[in-house]
Amino acid sequence: MDIFNDFPVGLFFMQTFILLILIALMVKFAWKPILNSLNERETGIADALAAAENAKKEMQNITADSERLLQEARAERESMIKEAREIKDKMLADAKGQAKAEGDKMLAHAQEAIQSEKKAAVADIKNQVASLSLEIAEKVIKEQLANKDKQLQLVENMLGDIKLN
Repeated sequence: MDIFNDFPVGLFFMQTFILLILIALMVKFAWKPILNSLNERETGIADALAAAENAKKEMQNITADSERLLQEARAERESMIKEAREIKDKMLADAKGQAKAEGDKMLAHAQEAIQSEKKAAVADIKNQVASLSLEIAEKVIKEQLANKDKQLQLVENMLGDIKLN
């Protein structure tokens, strides 16, 4: 118990009084600025968290928009490719149709030319046959009519063939 006997009570009260004065001075002069700075810091942190949340939402919106735009671009690309294929197929079909029509037209012209050449050749052959037949008939008749008896016999045969009405 010696410790309690050596305890300076005056010093204790003096230190307590100084502590209370310091606390009172701190409450009067430093407490409000400390609370204000803590409130400002809390507000700043809350604002930063809200800004981060807004930035996150904005990034999600931007990501969704970019994904939507990418999907639209892909759909448009597919549409353009499909349209180009349809145009290509139509052009090929048109070209094939034109080529077939042109080929049919050329074939018809060739057949017409062949037919006209054939007719001309047949007519020429007929003319040559007729000419040769006339020459042969002329020679045969000259030979038959060279003799007077043969001439009379020919006239009688011809008159016999002719029937009078």
